[in-house]
Amino acid sequence: MSVTFKPMNISDCYYARLEIANDNRGSFQKIFHEDVFRDIMPSFKLGEAYISSSSKNVLRGMHFQLPPHDHSKVVFILSGKVTDVLLDLRPGQNFGKFTSINLTPDGNNLVVIPKGVAHGFYAHCDNSNLLYLVETVHNQASDSGIHWDGFGYSWPTEHPNTSQRDQTHPDIKSFQIPKDWYE
Repeated sequence: MSVTFKPMNISDCYYARLEIANDNRGSFQKIFHEDVFRDIMPSFKLGEAYISSSSKNVLRGMHFQLPPHDHSKVVFILSGKVTDVLLDLRPGQNFGKFTSINLTPDGNNLVVIPKGVAHGFYAHCDNSNLLYLVETVHNQASDSGIHWDGFGYSWPTEHPNTSQRDQTHPDIKSFQIPKDWYE
């Protein structure tokens, strides 16, 4: 597996384009190889994997897990096109800093997200499918988020299709950084 991880403007966040091998039978793509990811995620151990499927104009986010169930994750796009958005919630001078990248299966097609960074995305088309590899099993009590319109990012639409849950998240000004993230 040959991949070059490119740093984003939030520390420990990366994006990449995984190569796809195509022939007359179809395609093959290796999405994870422990040795390749070890340099940027040395302690990553897979706890759970899941797929989200979104229609055009769906916005999901900004999601993260609180300690002790917080996790790093790798997000791959399988189909469609999304604008993927990351928001740094870790203590320090970069608190509140955000970045985004467009993901497509044949372009930049993965992001690496460390603990303490919230994740969200906007689907530009129907059948926008993402695969998540995460370190911990989802824990409802640790599930948290920042309101999608509560931290200063300019989304591709002003009227996205969001869940009731995502509409009720607090803005970033109300967020209390967990003490475990200071260690």
